[in-house]
Amino acid sequence: MNTTDIKNRILQLQADLHKYNYHYYVKHESLVSDAVFDDLLRQLQDLENEYPEFADENSPTKRVGGDLTKKFEVVKHQKPMLSLSNVYSEGEIADFLERTQKLLPDETLQYALELKYDGVAISLLYEQGKLKRALTRGDGNQGEDVTANVKTIASIPLQLQGDFPDALEIRGEVFLPRKNFERLNQERLAKGEEPFANPRNCASGTLKQQDSRVVATRSLDCFLYHVLAENTANTHLQNIAKAEQWGFKVPTLQKQYIACAQNISDIISFINYWDKERQNLPFDIDGVVLKVNSFAQQEELGFTAKSPRWAVAYKFKAETLSTILEDVSYQVGRTGAITPVAHLKPVLLAGTVVKRASLHNADQIEKLDLHLGDTVYVEKGGEIIPKIVGVDTSLRLAEAKKIDFITHCPDCQTLLMRKNDEAQHYCFNNNCPTQIKGKMEHFVSRKAMNIEGFGTETIAFFYEQGFVKNIMDLYHLPFEKILTLEGFKAKSVQNLQTALEISKTVPFERVLFALGIRYVGETVAKKLAKHFQNIANIAQATYEELLQVDEIGDKIAQSVKEYFAEAENKILIAQLQELGLQFAMQAQENAHISEALKGKSIVVSGVFNTPRTELQALIEAHGGKNVSAISAKTDFVLAGENMGPAKLKKAEDLKITILSEEDFFALIQQKH
Repeated sequence: MNTTDIKNRILQLQADLHKYNYHYYVKHESLVSDAVFDDLLRQLQDLENEYPEFADENSPTKRVGGDLTKKFEVVKHQKPMLSLSNVYSEGEIADFLERTQKLLPDETLQYALELKYDGVAISLLYEQGKLKRALTRGDGNQGEDVTANVKTIASIPLQLQGDFPDALEIRGEVFLPRKNFERLNQERLAKGEEPFANPRNCASGTLKQQDSRVVATRSLDCFLYHVLAENTANTHLQNIAKAEQWGFKVPTLQKQYIACAQNISDIISFINYWDKERQNLPFDIDGVVLKVNSFAQQEELGFTAKSPRWAVAYKFKAETLSTILEDVSYQVGRTGAITPVAHLKPVLLAGTVVKRASLHNADQIEKLDLHLGDTVYVEKGGEIIPKIVGVDTSLRLAEAKKIDFITHCPDCQTLLMRKNDEAQHYCFNNNCPTQIKGKMEHFVSRKAMNIEGFGTETIAFFYEQGFVKNIMDLYHLPFEKILTLEGFKAKSVQNLQTALEISKTVPFERVLFALGIRYVGETVAKKLAKHFQNIANIAQATYEELLQVDEIGDKIAQSVKEYFAEAENKILIAQLQELGLQFAMQAQENAHISEALKGKSIVVSGVFNTPRTELQALIEAHGGKNVSAISAKTDFVLAGENMGPAKLKKAEDLKITILSEEDFFALIQQKH
């Protein structure tokens, strides 16, 4: 054969094997025998070895693995992989439906229902139909590149089919089928090795294997259920159908893994059916996901700082086991919140050994009427955090001592009090040792100021030595004294000094997060910093002005107001400013293309030809501010198709200028 014939033969073998793989692992159809498939794969492997110039990075031969990975590269997601809010009862589902309908009062809502797979979230990026990158969820903003390992999963297409978009991201869940999990554990037991705890943990560990050949032997599987591509469909269910045509393994209507509902009765029927039938599935699920089906309505509903408003996850009732309550201790958080913790006789629950469980607060202890030595029922709340859900009082010993919630802080003995209407008790002593250390630990943490060398033990040691009593003291450490202490050499002390100096260049939004304002996490801190530009504007903002910030709600706004009302916090900020920490957005962060929208507050609502995130970025680039709710202070509403009637009416009633997408681009271009 000449080179052209060889290349064509390789391409034909690749295409045939891709097709056979798809039909076998996705459609569950055998087009050829195993022997024929293996023979064709061997032919392709031999040809690729002999003519590497014709090999393809997405060849079916890559399914067997072979790449060794010393370190997984961390890559930023194109769009954050947000987690869903959880609900646990019919009442909470009703609340979710009521909230969505209240936000879209004049619209008919339809919901897509899906199984909630108990596996590992994955994001797949395709270019020109070829798999280019696979990322884990990571922290939601960035994940690890596990492409070599994902290529070994036979149900994930390496090459798409049909009329697919040029660029496509699709997300789903990698899982380990039950029969494969059982096989692996039998093999491990035969070798005298510890068995895996559960399929989810095994799937997670497998994706992080450094040898993709090991991954190939585990036979992972994957369902894909969330398409991120422009203008492919109008609804989630339509997108799923498209994804199936492109060659993805998706939840199907035929198997009832996905359904459509318009009322709570249909939703509860779907949940109840799968709560009983899940034991008969070949894989694990731990609940059902509810999503507003229409993409236009999803756009209208938007997001909170942590999760979409248009979807929730209903979690099935967790596994419950009984054990003995041996003791109760109390933890003090950096905000002063007191959390009771139950110490239990160890018990294997949902694949892990549980020794401790949350008791939440004094009301929970009283409600359970807990006594030491009680036989208690424990479950994993949301399958993650163990909690006590009941007590078998018939087994209680006559001399058992009732557990009374403590009255004073376990660290500083300050009288505990409740804050407003909260169930939580607090220690309000700002000099409480645990709170002081906790605030400093948060301040120096990687996602905040990222001051290297100041771990938990180092901060505790400096506190015990009397070197630090608050955050400011970190910048005034007596390094000459520290050099005389055991374990601190000149190099390590110099590193601490350097790290503190470097921290003065940390951007404003991370400094704001580092202050530890209650409910102000990374995302909220970024939004507040971008909106108000500097700390003085945030401190002076009214409650109503805080609510105008995109995704900021009542609870966050109230917490911010309370923080800046305290004299001690004002003093701390003034001292840190004097040291040179960043309390304003820098010029390069605020570089505007123009000032066409300077000082203008703009609400973006509806569906557009341009992605909403790009429109919001353009607003900021031209000096404007993105706000989430229409009010008398709103300057413009950028309105797309299917804008909610309620929002439109409010804008008209307030006589707010409404811009179309074309009007918007004309406005920013004429002043550019």
